[in-house]
Amino acid sequence: MTNESKKQRQLQQTRSPIDNSVYVERALASSAEINNTLARAATAQANWHKVALQERVAICHKMVDAFVANEDEIANELCWMMGRPIQYARGEVAGLAERARYMIDVAETALAPIQLPEKTGFQRYIKRESLGSAFVIAPWNYPYLTAINAIIPAIMAGNSVVLKHSSQTPLCAEQLFNAFQKAGLPDGVFQYLHLSHENTEMVIKDSRIDYVAFTGSVAGGAMVERAASGRFIGVGLELGGKDPAYVRGDADIDNAVATCIDGAFFNSGQSCCGIERIYVDSRVFDDFVRKSVDLVNGYQLGRPYVPNTTLGPMVKASAADFVRSQVQDAIAKGATAHINADDFPMNEVGTAYLAPQLLTNVNHQMRVMTEESFGPVIGIMKVENDEEAIALMNDSEFGLTAAVFTQDIDTAIAIGEQLETGTFFVNSCDYLDPALAWTGVKNSGRGCTLSALGYESLTRPKSFHIKL
Repeated sequence: MTNESKKQRQLQQTRSPIDNSVYVERALASSAEINNTLARAATAQANWHKVALQERVAICHKMVDAFVANEDEIANELCWMMGRPIQYARGEVAGLAERARYMIDVAETALAPIQLPEKTGFQRYIKRESLGSAFVIAPWNYPYLTAINAIIPAIMAGNSVVLKHSSQTPLCAEQLFNAFQKAGLPDGVFQYLHLSHENTEMVIKDSRIDYVAFTGSVAGGAMVERAASGRFIGVGLELGGKDPAYVRGDADIDNAVATCIDGAFFNSGQSCCGIERIYVDSRVFDDFVRKSVDLVNGYQLGRPYVPNTTLGPMVKASAADFVRSQVQDAIAKGATAHINADDFPMNEVGTAYLAPQLLTNVNHQMRVMTEESFGPVIGIMKVENDEEAIALMNDSEFGLTAAVFTQDIDTAIAIGEQLETGTFFVNSCDYLDPALAWTGVKNSGRGCTLSALGYESLTRPKSFHIKL
């Protein structure tokens, strides 16, 4: 048997965090399949970029319609592939529709030629032209929302797209492909590949790829940059986060508690822009902690397909064990744990099921306040004033989002101006408004998706200077 034959037979297994059973199995793409896919993408794009914008609009809206019509099957697959409680799984379908339709609707404005002031004897304007083929590498935690951020604007701008989805959520790529097929998208404009890490790097290095959009870990982002090095192509990176919230003394405490705790524990804490550390004014600290503990103790940890489950398993046992190690490190260094894990019967070492935890007496010498947790744990730290809160919020290698809770909007904005972050929230958190640019600073990545600005990285400017 040749090496190529062996590669064609390599299988990718997706184990469900629900019971560690093999939920789906797919063959990894062979070198020949990869080559054929990239060739089809280039051929299809040569025609697709000539298609009128209104036709692209109609096809992409039909894709969203087809996707939404299949929400029950999609929600069930999400539940089993990555552990999202079934009562929340349909929310991802609605979220995709919101983002996709916004980016479709804003395309005409975002892609319109830039008309310059009149200059006697000349006509001048700048067009936005498609790049070619975009390679989208998507993660498992919000498998549709993260992918659609790049897929829709890439296709609307006249590019073709090749999607490589996480090995944990391979059916997401297939669902998107089926929806585009039902919408009548020409063959080759949107394709997917199930790939090994080695072949993912190979695709990035291929001359037929003109842009890479990656969402994942900092280490993964570094790999993408290394693989693309010297190719002079655009790379969009949405990486890690350790997003802070600051609750000022004048905040609506009930709203702050409800919003911060949901932001910290939704999706079992596995959110890029979830709240991972909270700083609270000393005057309201005890009240905030007491109400937060009461709220966390009300979570139902269990099988995600059970309707009343509000906290599902983490994506895998190793991820849960990582968060356990952070909690143990904090307690060993003096932190106080407020949640009794025994009150959550499904909590069990060696499984993906992890009880939520809320810690106080924390500081930045503890891993839980500096490392990305990506799990159901939150540290709450007392502060004395805005200056102390700002310094602590900025004391991180990450800068994806930050939130302030207060009734003084002017002061909140002044604080936001001093924070090193991509998105700043006041009295809310953990939400992507598709009209706003989604971006980060420091190790949270570079580039931008969503909003009209999201089209800039997926097009190139072409200037026209015409002497009359």
